[in-house]
Amino acid sequence: MKHRIVIKVGSNVLTRSNGTLDVTQMSALVDQIAMLRSLKYDVVLVSSGAIASGRSEIKINHKLDSVEQRQLYSAVGQVKLLNLYYDFFREHGLKIGQVLTMKENFGTRREYLNQRSCMTVMLQNGIIPIVNENDTVSVTELMFTDNDELSGLIASMIGAESLIILSNVDGIYNGSPSDPSCSVIRELHPNADLTDYIQAEKSGFGRGGMITKCRIARKVASEGIRVIIANGKTPNILINLITKPAETLHTEFLPNPDAISSVKKWIAHSAGFSKGIIHINHKAAETLLNSCKATSLLLVGATAIDGDFEEGDIVSIVDENQTEIALGRSGYDACEARQLIGRHNQKPLVHYDYLFLLKDTNSN
Repeated sequence: MKHRIVIKVGSNVLTRSNGTLDVTQMSALVDQIAMLRSLKYDVVLVSSGAIASGRSEIKINHKLDSVEQRQLYSAVGQVKLLNLYYDFFREHGLKIGQVLTMKENFGTRREYLNQRSCMTVMLQNGIIPIVNENDTVSVTELMFTDNDELSGLIASMIGAESLIILSNVDGIYNGSPSDPSCSVIRELHPNADLTDYIQAEKSGFGRGGMITKCRIARKVASEGIRVIIANGKTPNILINLITKPAETLHTEFLPNPDAISSVKKWIAHSAGFSKGIIHINHKAAETLLNSCKATSLLLVGATAIDGDFEEGDIVSIVDENQTEIALGRSGYDACEARQLIGRHNQKPLVHYDYLFLLKDTNSN
């Protein structure tokens, strides 16, 4: 049986200091992925680099705003990027397929399953999916934070065993990476407190930073998927992570041994698609967060309903301090839920099977 992994390659791994695409680095990573395929690994590659690729192709002699630059460079660069991947993988006798997606493509369960079906059939037929956000049209607030977020969603969606995030650092440090006395933390639990360790700086050519990586890593690990953060510029890093992990510098977020259902994985990554807010009282919040048993959210625990949603839509659940503590799939439409607030002996407002608690993924 093949192992299934998602590899995310960040902008800083594929980009030279002048902002153009590092083709040599790209070729080296392809060589490693080809080796993983020979070791019976199914690989989905989430690759940045389209904008850097476009930047190296065209010169602009007039001013463009940030959105126009992103659209132009990505439109031109995506073609070059995929052509390079095609040529490099073809040298190993491997075929690739392009998946350009947007955050809104995962907004409903039907769309989510359609995306999963697309990548599943590619893997079943020996094709390596190369995934990127469609930067030519994803220019609103409904964008992925960066490809870290996209890779986490993909890993969860296809049931990957591992997500490997390649950046330009060796992992999560117990201090500043520039401090010689600090070192890489080798293992972390999904609910580990990293407040004292994570810096807010973003990477030089990407949209995200280590805070985003850790937030995504924690969420994906809580779903039962191992997450590794490592330096993509380290020679042979992918092979070494698989064949001799103890000798290879990286940070691993240990997977939750209690894996969650496919539906809950979808809900876990649906924060941006919430159609409403359910306010609950202190007792209901305590029960949800601290109960040792599978617990649904009942109407008797709700105090207010915001928004206009249909039965089956994603809703956010907040406590009395307005802290979001869960996401769920509503068992009622908003109008009926408002009419039944506080009632006993009704079906759950959000059934446990469609409820994802955020208690282990909200904090840094």
